[in-house]
Amino acid sequence: MDSAQALAAPALRPCLALSVEVGAPIEVGPSASPLGHGHRRVIPIIGGQVLCEHASGAWSGRVLPGGADFQLIVAGRAARLEARYVIETDAGDRIYVENQALRSGPPELVARLARGEPVDPALIYFRCLPRFETAAPALAWLMERLFVGTGARHPERVALRVFELA
Repeated sequence: MDSAQALAAPALRPCLALSVEVGAPIEVGPSASPLGHGHRRVIPIIGGQVLCEHASGAWSGRVLPGGADFQLIVAGRAARLEARYVIETDAGDRIYVENQALRSGPPELVARLARGEPVDPALIYFRCLPRFETAAPALAWLMERLFVGTGARHPERVALRVFELA
């Protein structure tokens, strides 16, 4: 066990900042999924901006319309989120994103978010685990690392900050 205790803790390296524009929710209604019983919603992703601030090189791009965030709101306190969308860099490279997240807080604040009302992001726990796929050789490192992030839900967009686990 001594060798395991000697291992360094992972560090967080800034990687991406995203502003993901979202449309009006599609209310599916009550659902019993493998994640639990809750209220299912689908949030269309209609665009957005991306800035890479990684040590491998900075780049910018946009979130393409056509993705969605599949939400299951459980017990009025937590939302399990599964977003899928595509980023296109300014160089024309495309990156497929699958992002699992957990957003939770007091029921009254979660209800305000669900209604599209503003809520102070400091009052909501919002963490994510994004995964990336791309055919671009210069961006292959995105598929060779693990990432975590933090987020904030605003009425018409989601702000995300993604970090590489180093």
